[in-house]
Amino acid sequence: MPRNTPHFWLATWFGTGLAPKAPGTVGTLATVPVHFLLIQLPTFGHLTALVILTILGTYSANKLAQEMDLKDPQIVVVDESAGVLLALFLIGTSSWVGVIAAIVLFRILDMTKPWPISAAENLKPAGIGIMADDLVAGLAAGILVRLAI
Repeated sequence: MPRNTPHFWLATWFGTGLAPKAPGTVGTLATVPVHFLLIQLPTFGHLTALVILTILGTYSANKLAQEMDLKDPQIVVVDESAGVLLALFLIGTSSWVGVIAAIVLFRILDMTKPWPISAAENLKPAGIGIMADDLVAGLAAGILVRLAI
């Protein structure tokens, strides 16, 4: 598995997916600073960045999954990055309470995978399934936190 490719670095969220313990959580937390950069953009720019990340992340996750011959390699964490960024986009605030609530709820939903999150991870090809479950978890977390605040 070549590590010197752009898709490897994006799929592993710049190497955070290589963390020996809880790579999904490490990738999620490494994404939070990106949120604080993106909220400086107009809404359209923020959303555009999220869409571009989702498209490139889906490609990268799919390519790395194929190279590793795995359905959802643990080192692929760009899906956590896109999912948490979606949740944080949806809460519409930069307050620490909202950010922490969205991150915690996102991780709980991503790890427990209640329906429809569990159904989304079975989409094909692999890159779509890898990204879709985290995007659905991010959507749910964002909406629930937004309603709470």
